[in-house]
Amino acid sequence: MQVVKIELLEMKSVFWMVIVLVVALIIHEAGAAEECITVTALVSACASFVNYGTPDPIPGEPCCVAMTSLSNVANATGTETRQAVCKCMMDLIATYHSNSIAIATLPGFCGVSLGFTIEPNTDCEYVS
Repeated sequence: MQVVKIELLEMKSVFWMVIVLVVALIIHEAGAAEECITVTALVSACASFVNYGTPDPIPGEPCCVAMTSLSNVANATGTETRQAVCKCMMDLIATYHSNSIAIATLPGFCGVSLGFTIEPNTDCEYVS
C-alpha cells in the first residue's frame, strides 16, 4: 500500500513539473500581458502557502517547482522579461495585499532568485 502511495506522489510531482515547464515555455514566447497570466498561474501553484501558510511553514514541491520555472524564465530571457515578471509580481502583491508577504517570500523560501528583490518599494523599471 505504501509503494502505491509513493508512486502516486512521484506521478503527481512529474505532472506538476510538466505543467510548469509548459507554462514556462508559454511565458518565454508570450508578450507582456500574457506574461502576467503565466506569472499568476505559476504563483497559483503556491496558493495553499500564500493563503494559509500550509501545509508546512515553507512551500511544498509543486510551488517550488513553479518558482524555479519562474526564476529560469526571468533570468534567461533578458531585462525586458525580468521587468515584466517584476511588474506582474508587484501587481499580484498589490491585488492580494493581505498575502503580500507570502507572495514576496516565495522565491526565497524555494531557494531561487528572480533577479530582483520583491519589496513594497521595488521599481521594476530599474530591474536589469
